[in-house]
Amino acid sequence: MTEKRPRGTMCRWLAYTGCPVYLEDLLLKPENSLINQSLRAQRSHIATNGDGFGVGWYADRSEPGLYRDLRPAWNDENLRSLSEQIRSALFFAHVRASTGTAASRANCHPFRHQRWMFMHNGQIGNFDRVARDLDFAIAPDYYRARQGTTDSETFFYLLLTHGLDRDPPGALARAVNTVETAMHAAAVTEPFRLTAAFTDGHRIYAVRYSSDRASPTLFYGCGAGIRAADGRDCVEGGDGKSLLILSEPLDTAHEHWTAVDENHLLIAENGQVTLHPFAPATMLAA
Repeated sequence: MTEKRPRGTMCRWLAYTGCPVYLEDLLLKPENSLINQSLRAQRSHIATNGDGFGVGWYADRSEPGLYRDLRPAWNDENLRSLSEQIRSALFFAHVRASTGTAASRANCHPFRHQRWMFMHNGQIGNFDRVARDLDFAIAPDYYRARQGTTDSETFFYLLLTHGLDRDPPGALARAVNTVETAMHAAAVTEPFRLTAAFTDGHRIYAVRYSSDRASPTLFYGCGAGIRAADGRDCVEGGDGKSLLILSEPLDTAHEHWTAVDENHLLIAENGQVTLHPFAPATMLAA
């Protein structure tokens, strides 16, 4: 008999923007690197995130590159080799712990559509009971682009359907409303938890929101010693605008990191962070 995986805080991810860095400097080298978190997450009741991984990065083109695989991140030599060679001024990385959908490459984050990337830690409660209704809420052109079966990818295409290109905060509020309306109609009692990031290659948006005020953790900051690809220190000797947004800190120096409160939207551009209360019902009524 297969043991049912408990639901709750899953996955770990990080987003980086700033002076170009090699991916290995954040994925592999820090004290609490994302690879270490895939084995021993510190701020999740599920310590191991071994159901696949993915990295996405922007370089010379407007659309991001993507590398995803279903094997555990700590056991992928290709990821280590690529991380030594790829450098980027904006990238996403994610290690996955499934909430019930299959471990497959198509279900690994980040998800990509044209210039947008999206990744998520959380769940749509009782997703199997609302998946069909949410599928019908996705615009046909976006639905045809779907490849996987996760609630996370469903939410990404709801964001696009609700106007992500025109109005990202408004699209986020409308997508959350669509999910919560479907959950209410299906009498779902499990929570909706959304700690997610999405980007167009210029701004990064990150949200921490839940129906039970128990969202997965979210932090921002920049640990000392992160080196640019040209050898500069990204914080002290560089442009001073490098920023990490992530599920849990990469080191134990608490002064490097700021926790994002429940029900807030973070917007990062040019290394500057703004935080906004996120209350979909209020935003839609305005």
